[in-house]
Order: sequence, then C-alpha cells, then structure tokens
Amino acid sequence: MGRPAHKSRPPPERGILRVRLTLTQIATRTHHDASADADSDRNPRGTSPPCPPTVKNMCDTLCAGGGGRMLFAKNSDRPIGEAQVVEGYRRRPAGGELRTQYLTIPDHGAFALIGSRPTWLWGFEHGINEHAVAIGNERVWTVDDPSRAPDALIGMDLVRLGLELGATAVAAIDSMTDLLERYGQGGIADATLAEAYFSSFLVCDPNEAWILETSGRTWAARRSDGGVAISNRLVLNDDWIKASSGVVGSFQRWADPSMPVGHADVRLAVTTPFAAEPNADARSAAAVLRHHGGHPWGRIGQTIGPDGIDPLPGPDADFDGTGVSVCMHLRGFETTAASMIAELDSSEVIRAWAALGSPCVSAYVPVFIDRDGPAVPPVLGAPATWTRFDLLRAKVERIRDQHGARASQLELARIRSELGQLEATLWDESDRAHAIGADPRQKLLESSSMHVERALERLELA
Repeated sequence: MGRPAHKSRPPPERGILRVRLTLTQIATRTHHDASADADSDRNPRGTSPPCPPTVKNMCDTLCAGGGGRMLFAKNSDRPIGEAQVVEGYRRRPAGGELRTQYLTIPDHGAFALIGSRPTWLWGFEHGINEHAVAIGNERVWTVDDPSRAPDALIGMDLVRLGLELGATAVAAIDSMTDLLERYGQGGIADATLAEAYFSSFLVCDPNEAWILETSGRTWAARRSDGGVAISNRLVLNDDWIKASSGVVGSFQRWADPSMPVGHADVRLAVTTPFAAEPNADARSAAAVLRHHGGHPWGRIGQTIGPDGIDPLPGPDADFDGTGVSVCMHLRGFETTAASMIAELDSSEVIRAWAALGSPCVSAYVPVFIDRDGPAVPPVLGAPATWTRFDLLRAKVERIRDQHGARASQLELARIRSELGQLEATLWDESDRAHAIGADPRQKLLESSSMHVERALERLELA
C-alpha cells in the first residue's frame, strides 16, 4: 500500500472543556476543537452539555458459541441526536483509491457486507460480511493521547475495512492490524464533543473470536474458541498471541491508570455470563441488549407486562456505574443509537437483525447477506426512521424523570405491545423459511418496511 493522501485542513485548535465528574466535582481537561473544512459532513462540529469524561461513547459487544456457530451482538452507544443507518454493499473489485473518513488509500476491493454507521461517518459501528465475519468496536482509554494524533484511520474505519477484507476472523485481524501499523489511528470520532479516541474490537466468525486492543499504532490480540464480551476498558494481559513490535508482557501497561473502569464492569457483569452460555440464542440476546441495570427483558416472541419490564435507570451517572446500563440512557449526553444481533454459521444465507435507536423502544428487523449481496429493508437506511425511534426513547426518559420508574414501565409496556408483535411476526417468518431452506429475503424485504412504518404510526397516534 502507498502512503495516504491527506486532505488539506487547518491545524487543530486547543480548548478547555469543563466536564462534570460527579454531581459535586468539576474538573477540566484538554481536547481537540475540530477545525471546519470542506468535507464538513465527515467532520461536523457540535456542542453538548458536559458529562463525566469516561461515561460516554460506550458500547457493549459480545459473542457466544463457536465450533461452527457463533452468535454476535452489539449495542452502539453514541451522542444524543446522532442518527445511524443500516446499509448493504455489494462486492467491490480492487483498483483505484478508497476514501475513508480522513484518508485516501489504495482500494483492495471488498466482500459484500452490511453495516450500521452514524450518518456523518464512512466507517461502521458494527456489521457482518458475506463470509459470516462480524466486527464491533469499543472506545478505550490508554496512556497515549489520541488528541495529539494526526488524522488517520479511526475505529469505525477499521471495522468496515476488516469486513471488506476478511474472509475469516483471523484474516480480518491481519488486515486491520496491517492497516493500523501502516496508516496509524487518529482523527475526530465523536463529532458532538470534537474528540478523537482509540478502539478495541471483537472480531468473530462461526468458529472463533478475536479480541483486538489498540493504542495508536500499538496493538495486541487474543483468540477465543468460545464466548467473550468486551466493553470500554482494556482486558488483555499477557495472554495475547499476536501483537505489534514493542509489546512485551501485559497489555495492561497501555491502560490509562487514571481512568475508572466501574462503568464498563457493571455492563460486563451482564454481558459476560450470557456470552458463556452454551445455548445462547439470538432471541435471548435481544433481552440482554435491553438490560437497564436490573434484569434482561424483552426476549423476542415473549409477551411481557409492565411488571416484567426493567425500568430505565435514573438520570444521575457516576464512575462507579450508577446510571449506566447495556441499553444506555445517559440523559442529555448519550444513548444506545443502534444494535445488531447476528447468527454466524455455514449457511449460504447469513441472518442478522438490526435495530435503529435504543433497543428498549425499537424493533430488531431481519437482514440477510450471501455472496450474491445484502438484503436490507429500505426503512433501516432512512435517517428519518432512526429519528422516529429516538423520539420514543426521549419520551420514555422524560416520563421516567418526571413521573418515576413505574410510569416508565407502563410506557415501555405500551411500546413493546406494538413493537413486540412486529418483532415476533418478522422473526417467525424468518425462522420458518430458514428451517426449510427457503430464501426468506424477498418476502421480508417487501413486508418489513411496511410493518415498521405502520407500527410507528400507531405509536405516534396513541
């Protein structure tokens, strides 16, 4: 690969962002103030209320199984108001140049894939490809300062590039780390706060999973035959089996010792046990991704009343994990913006389910991919659909904060009575077709968008 072509842009400014560490403590820290440039849709500027510096840009990614069948799941947590879309891409031949978020690099072609991305980004928060490889990333805090790194590849670029180039999990790891060492890691990845950050990744195929952790160009990776979960902290010690030159001993040497990890640990306490279950299934994964800090709920096809719903956490958040949950609701700062569940196996047609917005107020809609290409209902590619689901999230949060946990349970029960039926119908149709070897894509593509639109209309009119 040749050297990247940088887009000309002014040097970044330095500023001071006051952040709320707890309800009573105020601290300051330095951050990048993104410079305006001609490519503004890929580097927008924005403002947001202050929040605890580590209680943001959080995600949760897990896999369960192995030995020919792997379940992959991720919640993507992003700033309030940042829309995501789910899109499918056919194979792309090699040749010419490829524009990533900030760099232009040689184009080595791409497998067919499906990915979920914030609308201002080129890269993906999570996705799958035609070879049943799935990847998701997490923000991590390390001893290296991402704000000092020049524009390069960001974590979401690497997710997409890994899916484009990897026919297996280890092939994706090799491609991602080669690109990382060649081009580096840097550039604004949170447009709301104009912040750069480094990422860790979970890379899965039907037989194995890899954890990849990075700090700039430095990286280490570990293989797992079975289930594993990651969140917003480094987890590798000296158990890595691949690493960049210069990595010796525990990768915890790269963890920022000043950053608390309680906000990640409370979510890992939810996702890790599920990842270890030998019979973990996609329908139950949805219940884990809707976890509000109390218990899993909202399993696909399960009728649930108000008492069975895990109410939203309260509005206060802290480093110890207070107010932080797998289905994220950090008022005014961050929310789960998209979610995906995928079954990775040797089937000719790979199935996944994608949700826009917070899983508690959204619906997992079937998507499909094989070597002929992806099949994604058009409704998932519309930012307006994301906004409609997000308005439901905002309403439930407002009810929780003004009227209490019980009131939020009642509102969530009303929403789930509509969307739960929608999910059950779509999943049952997909399961029946899959069981007899039929291709369910055309029928579901025709009906999914219509069913989602009608369900949203009924919720909005109520």
